[in-house]
Amino acid sequence: MTQAPAGSSLVDLARDGDAGAFEALVRSRMDAMYRLGLAILGDEADAADAAQMTFVAAWRQLPGLRESDRFDAWLQRIAVNSCRMALRARGRRRVREIPMTEMLTADERTLENGATGRRDAQMLRSALRHLSLDQRAILALHHLDGRPLTEVAGILDIPVGTAKSRLFKARAELDKALRAEGRR
Repeated sequence: MTQAPAGSSLVDLARDGDAGAFEALVRSRMDAMYRLGLAILGDEADAADAAQMTFVAAWRQLPGLRESDRFDAWLQRIAVNSCRMALRARGRRRVREIPMTEMLTADERTLENGATGRRDAQMLRSALRHLSLDQRAILALHHLDGRPLTEVAGILDIPVGTAKSRLFKARAELDKALRAEGRR
């Protein structure tokens, strides 16, 4: 594994063409990019493809990254765009189900073992299918990854006010979809 010399980071080394440093970056972030893709796309194969596309695009675009300390936000922006391309590639078919075990905390997994928990998890999965890619992306970045809205705005390349508005609308749509699921 490539070690960054004092005063240099793996990102800086990778930006200068060090394939070993980039490989270390990929290994350390692959799971996070896959989980983000899974939350947005709802399909394991599509999420794996999007993660791979993310790292291919990152390697190609890395020399243009000006601020190495913004690498993670920059990489997540590429990941969201890779998810958009993957969604277009599958011809705007219906959005597939997100395996909730990937999104639940340990406490929620315990709750899911009960009948009420299973019913709630199924309702959430079904409700998420009604959201757009952009709505899933903002919910995943903010709630799944725990990113503050200022960071989400940077990743999505939108103003903070727009991120707040989109998050509000995504939550409202999810609430509406959950209410509709509860009536079924």
